[in-house]
Amino acid sequence: MNLVSRTPAQLLQDALAADPGRPLVTFYDDATGERVELSVATFANWVAKTANLLQGELNAEPGDRVALLLPAHWQTAVWLLACSSVGVVADVDGDAAGADIVVSGPDTLDAARACSGERIALALRPLGGRFPQTPEGFVDYAVEVPSQGDRFAPFAPVGPDEPALAVSGTELTGAEVVAKASADAAGLGLTGPGSRLLSGLSYDSWEGLSAGLLAPLATGGSVVLCRNLGRLDDEGLAKRVESERVTAVAR
Repeated sequence: MNLVSRTPAQLLQDALAADPGRPLVTFYDDATGERVELSVATFANWVAKTANLLQGELNAEPGDRVALLLPAHWQTAVWLLACSSVGVVADVDGDAAGADIVVSGPDTLDAARACSGERIALALRPLGGRFPQTPEGFVDYAVEVPSQGDRFAPFAPVGPDEPALAVSGTELTGAEVVAKASADAAGLGLTGPGSRLLSGLSYDSWEGLSAGLLAPLATGGSVVLCRNLGRLDDEGLAKRVESERVTAVAR
C-alpha cells in the first residue's frame, strides 16, 4: 500500500497511475454464465462516470448516506469507489428509509422504495444492460451513466477521517477502510502486486467487501469476484483457479 493513500478512491488513483492496463476486477455469475473483466482503467472510468452521476445529477454531498442494496457484483464495486470519490457514506444493505439516496438491484426494489430521496435501480444484466422497462419511481443507472464525464473532480476535498463505509452495524472512515483492508491482506493470501484472489463471499459483511475488492486494491492485486459460486463443483472451481491464475481463494 502507498502510505499516502488514505481513502479507497486514492487507492484506485494509485493503481491507475501504476498500471492502468492490468486486470482489477473479473466478475463471474455462475447462475447466468456471465463473465466480465475490467482493467484498472476501465474500472476507474466506470467509477468516474458514477461519481459524476452522484455529484452532478443526484446532488450528493459529502456526509450524505447512500444505501447500497446490491449483491456482490462488479457494478457494486464501482458504486463503493464512486461513493468514496464523492465523500458520501456507502451504507451496505443500509436502511433505505434513513438514506439520502438508495441504489437497488432488481430484487430489492420494494425495500428501496422506503427512501424519500433519489432512487437508482441497477438491472445487473450482462454487459451493464438496462431494464426492459424502468421501475416506477427509479432512475435506471444503465440509461443515465453512459453520458456522464470520464473524469471526476469532487466539489470539496474528501478527507480520510470522514465516514466512508457502513457495514454490519460498523461505520468506518476512509483511513480505517484502507488500514483494515491492508491488514487483511496476509490472512487472505495476498502477498503484494500480482496476487489474484478469487472470492465467493457476499458483500453484506466486511469480510466479503475486503476479500471481494478492498484488500486486493490495497495491495496492488486483483480479484476474481464470483456470484453464485455454490453452483460450481470442485472440478469447475479448480479449472477456474487455473484459468484465471488465481493465487488465493476466499469462500
